[in-house]
Amino acid sequence: MSGMKVGAVIITMGNRPDELRALLDSVAKQDGDTVQAVVVGNGSPVPDVPEGVRTIELPENLGIPGGRNVGIEAFGPSGRDVDILLFLDDDGLLANHDTAELCRQAFEADHKLGIISFRIADPETGVTQRRHVPRLRAADPMRSSRVTTFLGGANAVRTQVFAEVGGLPDEFFYAHEETDLAWRALDAGWMIDYRSDMVLYHPTTAPSRHAVYHRMVARNRVWLARRNLPTLLVPVYLGVWLLLTLLRRPSRPALKAWFGGFREGWSTPCGPRRPMKWRTVWRLTRLGRPPVI
Repeated sequence: MSGMKVGAVIITMGNRPDELRALLDSVAKQDGDTVQAVVVGNGSPVPDVPEGVRTIELPENLGIPGGRNVGIEAFGPSGRDVDILLFLDDDGLLANHDTAELCRQAFEADHKLGIISFRIADPETGVTQRRHVPRLRAADPMRSSRVTTFLGGANAVRTQVFAEVGGLPDEFFYAHEETDLAWRALDAGWMIDYRSDMVLYHPTTAPSRHAVYHRMVARNRVWLARRNLPTLLVPVYLGVWLLLTLLRRPSRPALKAWFGGFREGWSTPCGPRRPMKWRTVWRLTRLGRPPVI
């Protein structure tokens, strides 16, 4: 059995107590050493949780990355009290009892592996949506592979990654914060795996259900480029995404919100700029997703 310590960070708005309890039960049933769990109430009270689960109630909603960063620090600076942190949506459910142990084995076997993205499947149909496979060639969700980003509510991160490159970008609030961390981790030499055998059950939903979706997706896309890409690639990357957005023919209100977010991304501070190395650009390209799309 691996000696790596595993923790779990779960963000809740306090409005899904039954789902949260089921998720925590699935965490408690993991094989191997106990997975320590912390639940962060993001601007809301935390519902009743089982004994032994730590809770933190924030006075205001800090957004997804801000709430997760609080959860990371609950395990010591950069999460150093554990070796691995699982990040799980509060309405998800670990499908199998061996997920934490598989994470331990994967990280121990590959010392350059920094992040694992789980497969998300609908609990009733077992279907994995194409958008939940973090690569361009997403037709076969059952194929595990190296990837260039990961899914925010269904993943495992080696805490050494946070110690080296920092946490999630608080200012993003919602959308693209995972890719920002992924690019910084890849630039530092870490690798990311998508594992189809590590499954989080999660009801099929559309991200556009969030009222702020279109604005923040556009704003954060600009911030992502401004923070991380070499200067020459910034207009290419954003030009490609502008074209893709228009080709998808969103509704007029959605397009208006998207362009408003796009302008906001250029006119507001985005945090520190640390452009990735050109060898990282080539590495992303070899992995099948050059940082222009």
